Formats: sequence, structure tokens, C-alpha cells
Amino acid sequence: MILDGRTVLITGGGTGIGRELALVLAGKGARLVLTGRRPEPLAETARLVEAAGARVRTVAGDVGDADHRRAALTEAERAFGGLDVLVNNAGNVAAGRLDSISEEEVRAMIEVNLVAPILLTRAALPLLRASGDGLVVNVASGIALVAMPFYGVYAAAKGGLSQFGEALRRELSGEGVRVMTAYPAATETAMMASSKIGGEHGVVRESPQSVAAAIVEGMEADALRVVGGGEARMALIALNNTEPEKVDAVFAGKKAAIEAAVSAHRSL
Repeated sequence: MILDGRTVLITGGGTGIGRELALVLAGKGARLVLTGRRPEPLAETARLVEAAGARVRTVAGDVGDADHRRAALTEAERAFGGLDVLVNNAGNVAAGRLDSISEEEVRAMIEVNLVAPILLTRAALPLLRASGDGLVVNVASGIALVAMPFYGVYAAAKGGLSQFGEALRRELSGEGVRVMTAYPAATETAMMASSKIGGEHGVVRESPQSVAAAIVEGMEADALRVVGGGEARMALIALNNTEPEKVDAVFAGKKAAIEAAVSAHRSL
């Protein structure tokens, strides 16, 4: 896909991966609509995008709210005449043992990480079809390929997003709308600030800049998926597919350390 002149809507565009995606896409000549819960980070991202010479609009609100989703799509159509690319990037997390996570936290993770992207994509399809060369990018997580202990609900939501993307890709085949799924490793963003997990637990951490660059490269190459974490991560994914009990054993040996590292991991 040639990104110059394309209109791209990014959820969770105020910080982290969303902000870096906006900056990389601005450098490619894209026009941007950014959404997020907090107006201040959105305004800062917009300032950076404009400084890079790109056009941008912001729509603050909760991606889980139907009125907000409609407002974001309406702004894309009003400001730029339509929509070419939807990036479902917004996410949240609450780690810990399943019986320590409240029902409210369970529902919040499923709503933001899975239900909202499905409903926003559904609402965006008329605009994406009208583009003639539309693209949906779902930012899942490496945890959708190799699930970690103490992230059961988050893994369920991101795994669901992954399978949603695969099914939708096949559903829309030949109809002018493609679907790509990104599986970043743990990324150094505000969402990860309360987690102490790292290399000593076998977890690769990536910068949001490198994640964004890889996603945009995948968009340009018409890739079906982008997987982060390097060769070590790919080897673990392959092992999980063929001999999952060996991956079980790896996590069993680090279970107590992982639980201690992620017990306070919350971004809701």
C-alpha cells in the first residue's frame, strides 16, 4: 500500500505505539484521525504530527462508546472525505491470578481489546469499501501467539482479536479491503509502566518506535501479519505450536518470579 495521501484512523493515538504510528505515517504523507480517552496527549501527538507536515484531527473519547466511534468516523469523512486505513490500537490490561481480577476488570479488557475493535471495524466497513483499497490493522499482542500465565483474560481478548482478523481477512477477500494483524512483544509504553517483567523472565521488551516502524513496513508490503520479538520469539512460537508442553515447562520454572513481576500490572 502506498500511504501518501491516505486517511488513517488510529485508536489509542495519544501515547505509546499509537503516537509513534502517527509520527511514522505522517512522514509517509498520510492524513490522520487520532482517538483516545485523554485530550491532552492527543493534542500533543497532533502537535508533533503537524510539525512533521501532516494534516491531523483528534476525537477524544472512550473507544468502547458507540457515540465516540461514530464521531471518529464522521470526522474522517468530514475532514478528509473518507477513510482508507483503520488501526485498532487502543488497549488495556489487568494482570494477575484469575480469581484476583474483578468482574469489572474482566469486562473492561474484553470491551476495549476485543468488542470495541470489532464494532468499530463493522462501522468503518462502508468507508473502507468506498476507498477501493482499504486496510484494517489490528494491533493484537505476542501473547495471542504464546499465552503467558497471569494474563488469561488479556490473552483471551488479544487471541480473539487475532482470530477476528484472520476470519475477516478471508471474508473480505477480493472486496477491496485487506486485514493485517500485528503481534508486538512487550512494548515500553505507559501501559507497561507498572510491570516489572523483562529479560530475566524470558520476555523481550521493544521500543514503541521499533514496533511502529515494523507495523508501517508491513502495511506498505501488504503483509498479512507482523510479529515482534525477533528470532527468539519466533522460535518460542514455533515450539508452542509443535510441543506446547515444553513451553509449559519453561513457564513453570519461572512462575513465581513472573507472578511477582506482574502482580501490579494494571492499565485500565
